[in-house]
Amino acid sequence: MSLKKYIVGGWVRDKLLTELGHPIQSNDKDWVVTGATPEEMLRLNFVPVGNDFPVFLHPKTHEEYALARTERKSGHGYKGFTFFADPSVTLEQDLLRRDLTVNAMAMDEEGHLIDPYGGFEDLKKGVLRHVSAAFEEDPLRVLRVSRFRAKLPWFRIAEETKAMLKRMVESGEVDALVPGRVTAEIRKALKEAKPSIFFDELETNGFMGRVYPEWKQTELSRSLLDGLSSGFTEEEKFAASVASVDPNKLPALLEALRMPKKLTEFALLFSESLRDGFECASDGKGVLSVLRRKDALRRPERFAQLLRLLKEAHHIDSEKKWLMSAEAVRSLDFRSISAAAPDKSRVPELIEEASVRAIDKALDKFADQH
Repeated sequence: MSLKKYIVGGWVRDKLLTELGHPIQSNDKDWVVTGATPEEMLRLNFVPVGNDFPVFLHPKTHEEYALARTERKSGHGYKGFTFFADPSVTLEQDLLRRDLTVNAMAMDEEGHLIDPYGGFEDLKKGVLRHVSAAFEEDPLRVLRVSRFRAKLPWFRIAEETKAMLKRMVESGEVDALVPGRVTAEIRKALKEAKPSIFFDELETNGFMGRVYPEWKQTELSRSLLDGLSSGFTEEEKFAASVASVDPNKLPALLEALRMPKKLTEFALLFSESLRDGFECASDGKGVLSVLRRKDALRRPERFAQLLRLLKEAHHIDSEKKWLMSAEAVRSLDFRSISAAAPDKSRVPELIEEASVRAIDKALDKFADQH
């Protein structure tokens, strides 16, 4: 059996970037196997997981091993491909089908670099360049290249690749992308070094104007999004990315994106809170109204997230006033108030009065501390 295996793609790229002085945490290793059949992989106890083409998990390390394959366009969109996996397919043929030269490098088991398409040179120059004309056949790459720009913000996109990206958008290929695939790339981009670049590149190549014309970035959303450290949640980062969207158009955009419910709810809450003037509430009654409107008493963790993001956006000076007020209400013994009420019909009114008094005390305490 002439089976040979090679580490390919992102792990190789990130290892070389680290050696060039740009430390990047490498992802799990992906392997390509040449000279093997699915039957041979099964005999070696590899576990099959691929539906469209032969991909296997190593029986011990659980790393992915894919048989070397070629592909050709056979339909419209990112699913319109026919794959051919055979022991005769070479590593160079497999690498040729990949998106960018910096992702089309491999290493053998001894650590020798295989780089048939100039990926290492582009890596040193900081250039994102397509490997071949076949790049144009997969519309998802419009988003992937934009995401790599966000991941590697000191890189630039080669002019010929920029032109190709625009053609892909103008041709309508991107119209075949299902929301789930787009959403997945957006969620990955939010974790990158400078997420705003992802959205700017999609604006430049025409994707945003064609698919999500209402999703505009401004200096507010760019600076906020890029300023969020790794400690901020995905909900906070996504809310920052849509901070400048017209609030009347935001619900439709969120519906089109089909993001998880927790992301869409928080995005709407943040957008509303940027514009509704809630921060002007200054007495117990007004603050209680805000706490209820923001669902702060029932969902304190989400409210704390909201305050933190609003502070980052320079929309409020301090979260403490609000957190102290919410905690003051949550600390009340509502059962005792209800049990002590001689007239049960007045229980809501008594709870309201106790809540306002508790908040007023918290506000006085806050004022004394400042």
